[in-house]
Amino acid sequence: MLDWSDSTFWLAFGLLGNATFASRFFVQWVASERAGESTIPTAFWYLSIVGSLVLLIYAIHLENIVFTLAYLPNTAIYIRNLVLIREPADGV
Repeated sequence: MLDWSDSTFWLAFGLLGNATFASRFFVQWVASERAGESTIPTAFWYLSIVGSLVLLIYAIHLENIVFTLAYLPNTAIYIRNLVLIREPADGV
């Protein structure tokens, strides 16, 4: 059963985080179609960071350990991807 008993603010906050996180796939799809090959644009990683942080905050608000642990490490991984994009590869 779906629980809609949270405040309107927190429900909207959680839904915004989910929409932000989901939108990254649309961004990736459009970028790949434009490039004619599979590609991951930088915007994908920024949307991942924002969506993941919002969902982490929402999970903490819900006091849901499973949801919290699912989003806890994500931001570090997404930031590392942005660092790798900005650093030139060795030998190039």
